[in-house]
Amino acid sequence: MIGSSLKISAAFLAFFALCIMVVSVPNTGVRSVLCNSGTFTGGDPFAVSLDYVLKELESSTPTTKKYDFYNISPYPNSFAYGHASCNQNLTTSDCTACLGAAKTNMLGSCQMRIGGRAVLHDCVIRYEQYPFED
Repeated sequence: MIGSSLKISAAFLAFFALCIMVVSVPNTGVRSVLCNSGTFTGGDPFAVSLDYVLKELESSTPTTKKYDFYNISPYPNSFAYGHASCNQNLTTSDCTACLGAAKTNMLGSCQMRIGGRAVLHDCVIRYEQYPFED
């Protein structure tokens, strides 16, 4: 009798633990995408700087305290500046996924532009050819 009560209690606790676990998925719905009107060409040094900044934003933001990261490219002939942030309730992998979706939306709309920003429900990514603060 005691053994079966113990088994029932353990089963109840296991079921309760599964019920309270929350699984979240980042909300990658696009709120807005804005593009700078200035453009650059494929051979422009800004293209290399932009590639560097976007990779750093995607890899560093999810591992940075409060998911908030600013960066500048190390190439002085054509700097690129960037910022990314995620909802602090996301997991690291969800922040990474959200930023990937934001980058895809931003670059899809802002091809060859010297600045762009994508604001999704759970994250934001931005780059410019000049320093800025959000």
